[in-house]
Amino acid sequence: MKLIQSRDNPFFKELLKLSATARSRNKSGLTLLDGAHLLAAYLDAGHQPRHLLLDAAALRDAEIVSLLARLEEVPVTQLDDKLFAQLSELKTPTGILALIELPQPVLRAAHFALLLEDIQDPGNMGSILRTAAAAGCDAVFLSQGCADAWSPKVLRAAMGGHFCLAIHERQDLLQVAGAFSGTLLATSLQATRSLYDCELGGDIAFMVGNEGAGLSAALLSLATQPVTIPMPGKVESLNAAAATAICLFEAVRQRI
Repeated sequence: MKLIQSRDNPFFKELLKLSATARSRNKSGLTLLDGAHLLAAYLDAGHQPRHLLLDAAALRDAEIVSLLARLEEVPVTQLDDKLFAQLSELKTPTGILALIELPQPVLRAAHFALLLEDIQDPGNMGSILRTAAAAGCDAVFLSQGCADAWSPKVLRAAMGGHFCLAIHERQDLLQVAGAFSGTLLATSLQATRSLYDCELGGDIAFMVGNEGAGLSAALLSLATQPVTIPMPGKVESLNAAAATAICLFEAVRQRI
């Protein structure tokens, strides 16, 4: 097993860039998974990492040792603990990082889709992707202004949901919505029709807008049906991730 102890090591420098910027991830087509849980979910989805990175204590962790046994042909490098900590945003290091290739999903006709416009908070983005995976969405389309879906924060928040979804980033949502042949539902505080009065069978796509501004007028104009979520309490709106979960699982409820 190779050991890296210097921050001047070229491979470590590349890893540091991947952990820090979407530009580096998009340019290289690579990202880092942080922790045994995410790596296990990635393997269970039928994928293999390009490289594994360990800290000094990793081989004393039974879960990590079990994962390594499944990946005997994948190169492994041990990092000095201080270097490992620089690649992880967690206060307590997980002990294992995996270098993986970004998926390149094929555009196919979607039947239960989600269109996200300018969702900027990584925690919201990760929660939404996790919910979409749990609900059985077959495609998620992200606008140019969305948080990077493959950043470490979003990956952690989604808890493996990425590997069950076709995630299409940097999309022209007006084009995507215009080409969708099913029912387009748009969440809007100004809508007069309740989500619970809508027929959500057949091919549907929910459109969810920015945390503060909501959906743009241009995208809202393409909706087959703007919908609102009834809120008897005295709050102005729901968190974008919470609203998305309610919409998707109302569709699930009607379909089961």
